[in-house]
Order: sequence, then C-alpha cells, then structure tokens
Amino acid sequence: MKIWPFHRDQKIEAKAADLSVWSTEIAEIFGIVTSNSGVAVSGAAALNVPAVQSAVRVISESAASLEARVEVKADGKWKPDPDHDVQALIDGGVSDWCDWFSLIRDIVAEAQLQDAGGMAWVNRTDSGVAEIIKYDTGLIQTERLDTGEHRYKIKESGVRPGDVIHMRNGFTRCPASLAREAIGVALVLERHTAKFFANGARPSGVLETPKAIGDEGVKKLLTGWKAAQSGADNAGKTPLLWDGTTYKSLSLNSVDSQLLELRKFAILEIARAFRVPPSMLYELDRATWSNSEQMGREFLVYCLEPQLLALEGALRRALFLPKERATHRIIFERDDLTRADLGQRATAYSSLIASRVINPNTARDWEGLQPYDGGEEYANPNTGSSQPGAAAPQKDDPNGTE
Repeated sequence: MKIWPFHRDQKIEAKAADLSVWSTEIAEIFGIVTSNSGVAVSGAAALNVPAVQSAVRVISESAASLEARVEVKADGKWKPDPDHDVQALIDGGVSDWCDWFSLIRDIVAEAQLQDAGGMAWVNRTDSGVAEIIKYDTGLIQTERLDTGEHRYKIKESGVRPGDVIHMRNGFTRCPASLAREAIGVALVLERHTAKFFANGARPSGVLETPKAIGDEGVKKLLTGWKAAQSGADNAGKTPLLWDGTTYKSLSLNSVDSQLLELRKFAILEIARAFRVPPSMLYELDRATWSNSEQMGREFLVYCLEPQLLALEGALRRALFLPKERATHRIIFERDDLTRADLGQRATAYSSLIASRVINPNTARDWEGLQPYDGGEEYANPNTGSSQPGAAAPQKDDPNGTE
C-alpha cells in the first residue's frame, strides 16, 4: 500500500505565501511605513532626523512647561480649585516614578509620532484619581468604531474609555506619518552625507592602469588605495601610484553639488508638516529680529494652541467624573509663552495703571509679587490729585487752590 501519493522521483514544490501584497499593511500594524524613497519611516526612525526631533521636542516640551491648574466653575466664573485630588497630582507627581511635566511631554510627543495618538491610563479609586501611568508605546491598544468611539485594551484586558487619557490626531494620522515622504527624503540625505564624508569628503574617481592586472591585482590595488586614502583621517594625503596607474577624479553630480540646498528644503518640509516655524528648528536663513517674534506668536496660535485644546479635552474627559465635567476643567496658562521682556511689561503696566484699567496690586500679582497696602486703589500715579492719600480740592475753589 502506498501512503505517499507521489513517485519518489517527482519534484515537490512548496510555494511560500506571497507577502509582498501585504507588506505595507503589516508594516503599518507595527508603526513602520515605507516611503517612496525606500526608507521605512517609523516613529523611532523619524527621530533620527534632527529637524523632526527638534519639532517634536519644541511642541511637547513647550506644552509640558506651561503651568497647569484645576479650575471649578462657581457663579458663572472659573476659579482655581487647589483642594481637588487632580491638583495634588499636578503639584506632587502623577505616580511614584513620574512627574506631571514628564507625563504631558510624553503624551504630546507620542501624539506627534504615532497614528494612535498619545495615551495614558488613569488609576481611579473610590477616593478619586490615585495615579496616572504612561505605558510604553503600543501597550495600550485602541480600536476605533464607525461612530468614532474608541475601545481600549491593556495587555488584552479591556479598560473603560473614561480611564484612558487619549490625545487624538487629526485625520486619524500623526504628523510623522502624514509627512513620511519628506522624512524619508531627509533620512536618505542624512545617510548620503554620512557616506560622503566617510570617504574623506572626496568625489568618486577611477584608477586606470595601462596593462591588465587580473582579479587578484585589482583586489590588492583597491585594498591599498582604501587603506591609504579612504576615511576622514586620510583626507588630504598625497597618493602614491605605481606601475603607471593613474587616478581620474569624477566631478560631483547634481545631488552632491546641491546637497546643502536639498537638506535645507527637507527642514522646511518637516516644519510645514508639524506647523512649526523654521526658526524654531534653527533654520535661520530668513529669520530677522523683526519677524522672529511674529513667528513665535504664530507657533502659539497655529501650532501649540490646537495641541493644548486637544490635550485639555483629553485630560478633562479622563480625570473628572461625568458629573464633574460640567463644573471642572484643567487649563494650561498660556501667558508664559506670550510674555514680553521686562521693559515692555513695565511700559504696559504703567499705561494700564495710569488709565485705571488695573491697580498696582493686579500688576504685582501678574509678576508673582506680593500685594502692598494701598495697592488696590485705582489711581493715576502721574497726577497728584488722583494719587492715594492726596488732598481733594476744595469745593469753593474751582482751581483747587487757596
């Protein structure tokens, strides 16, 4: 009886599954997207480009540097609520190993590099929020339903959506993913530059011999040439040729000759993708004393403000109970980013106090100084009649003189 249905001399071909069709989808599952430049652009790979790293840092660290506070709505006005348990986490640390600054920085940075967005888990007890844990990227899994609702898992265990801080991205994709082609080009330029200087920053050339030297002769010739001339340490040395061998240098190609311009343009493309002014990525070709301040305002209005609003919404949804969300919020103080220098602030305060829009103690409070007695008076310090304690003119003398 034959238990094997084939003849012994018949060849059996086992075809492996063709994964080429699914390569892009499989790579995207693991956060790796291949660009047309042939470079796999993941969040970690994108950070190898200094412009991307600088953009992510300036956005995430700027957001984390702002003072955050819990406010409660009373009588139609928002007032600080220093006794709330969330404020205790902001002031004292979100866990035994993580502070508030690091938490916000990591959430915002993750949102710039991961399509899923930036996420952290809230450990809630009967007494309130006990701690906030920022898991490593990918450990909190999310599934988006057709309605826009998200479901979450941590190590295959489902968690309540109200216990996850989730800073979502527009278009359901992060800036690094949307700009993968520009980042891929920047990575290729980085590698090309590194190889260019690894060869001693010299153009390619050819060694010509008047006679045939054979395969072994070619190997020895190239080995000796590389040992003597290749590398930055050997740059500028005089080559020694033998047996009539000559060296013919080749001119730079168009890519090499315009390498600096291409790298600058790659920085501009990345700045556009992250909506960061080029000057904040230290591309200062068109930065001046007059427009740098304006670009700083544009960074706050067009780049950081949408990020802060999305972050405040995510924190409000996860850190407060449903019954608290209408009366409590977390707000980041933006004044630190729009703060002028001391001379400009002093001029503005003097003008506001003189016009009686604010009083001196209000200005001192803005500067973090303690109030003083009499500083609550709304008076013009530049005119004697309106200063606090000044004698009022007599009624029977219209000129105020005796």
